[in-house]
Amino acid sequence: MNKNHYVAIMAGGIGSRFWPMSRTAFPKQFLDILHTGRTLIQSTYDRYLQFIPNENIYVVTSTEYADIVKKQLPDLPAENILCEPSRKNTAPCVAYIAHKLQLINKEGLLICAPADHLILDAPAFTKVCTDAFDFVDSINALVTLGIKPTYANTGYGYIQHEAMPVADHVYKVKTFTEKPNLELAKTFLASGDFLWNAGIFVWKVKNIIKAFEKFLPEMNEVFVAEKEHFNTTTEQEAIERIYPQCTNISIDYGIMEKADNVYVVPSSFGWSDLGTWNSAYENMEKDYFGNAVAGKHVMIIDATKNVVHAPDKKLILLQGLDDFIVVDTHDVLLICKKEKEQEIKEYVAEVKRNKGDKFL
Repeated sequence: MNKNHYVAIMAGGIGSRFWPMSRTAFPKQFLDILHTGRTLIQSTYDRYLQFIPNENIYVVTSTEYADIVKKQLPDLPAENILCEPSRKNTAPCVAYIAHKLQLINKEGLLICAPADHLILDAPAFTKVCTDAFDFVDSINALVTLGIKPTYANTGYGYIQHEAMPVADHVYKVKTFTEKPNLELAKTFLASGDFLWNAGIFVWKVKNIIKAFEKFLPEMNEVFVAEKEHFNTTTEQEAIERIYPQCTNISIDYGIMEKADNVYVVPSSFGWSDLGTWNSAYENMEKDYFGNAVAGKHVMIIDATKNVVHAPDKKLILLQGLDDFIVVDTHDVLLICKKEKEQEIKEYVAEVKRNKGDKFL
């Protein structure tokens, strides 16, 4: 454990592609999507607790989720739950934790990572993170973790890197590419110098603040103007003033794609962003016919390759369906072809138009 090592777990999203399990009032990071006995944020917290002191773990979430975080992470210090008054993407979130930590520890090294990703090989993940900490401690570098691709996935962003490493397993980034079409994804895979963008970042606190000064100066100035309130009883009031003045922009667009000191660590630690029901299906145990089931009383007859999520107290009998998503909750039943999963966001918008917010 190193007292200069910190993590900010970003837990403010609403996870609409996991509707109807994921709801605005209780989104996917607080759910046990894979039926493991731990929610996604609990698993993420457990993972960082292996190599980062508990008092150095922070969760940045929406104000409305603060009580859920307290309940699910009872050992996390209450003052380490940082509440955003509105959703402004990841750049303001990173600026908030960076400016707060700069006043606590000028030598702080920080990981910023989503709360809802799956990582199967925790020891490998720990090694990658500690190696990345060592790298950013000695050089002004912004590091992102890249995942060695296993197939031509069109749902992830890609990172292209230089051929030769600058240090052990660390490469200079050449380009970022948003979600490509299938042909381009196949080209990326064949080239051997592209990685999936995991959205997990490592940097020295003072160096990410330098990047904000250069690339997002207006946002940075808003935080600087209120810095005397950080780590005091008036911090939340200051954040309430700051966020309305912040642009809605991701750290990727705002800084990483513009900076020239960006590096990537190619990694293999059993990663998935768990962005869709198909990604959940891929990571769940399956029966002889390829059905992935979460629920105590689910019966399947003449059906294959389905993903089924149901309440433990309810009997669900499924017959004749192949390659479907079936999700049953107390007030919504979703039956959707797996190939249409990317359209679930559109279905949620349609529900909102026709039924209001009642089922969201």
